[in-house]
Formats: sequence, C-alpha cells, structure tokens
Amino acid sequence: MRLKELRKNRHISQLKLAMDLNMTQNTISRYETGEREPGIKELIRFADYFHVSVDYLIGRSDDPTMH
Repeated sequence: MRLKELRKNRHISQLKLAMDLNMTQNTISRYETGEREPGIKELIRFADYFHVSVDYLIGRSDDPTMH
C-alpha cells in the first residue's frame, strides 16, 4: 500500500493524518508497516483524502487519478 509514500510526499505526519481522519497515530503506523490491513471504508477515506484512486493506493495501478 502506498499510504506512507503519499503521506511523506505531502509532508503530512502520521499524527496529522490520524487527526484529520479521526484515527489514532498508532493505527496509521500499523497500516504503513503492514501490521494491520485497512478495511474498504478506510481505503476509501485514504483515497479521498489524498485524491487518488483506491487501485493506486493499494498498488494495483500506477495511475493515481480517480476516474
């Protein structure tokens, strides 16, 4: 999953992302390390937040645009 890459490219801390999405920083960390897998609702929230497709977020596409 490209969550960490997207977050770092936009200079957003784990804490800021967590606060913006009403999650904990620990949850974001676990998603980024692969210790925990986000559900479809969380994937959609991340995709909407970063303005990318879910397919791009999970690595199924190299095209970040949402169609």
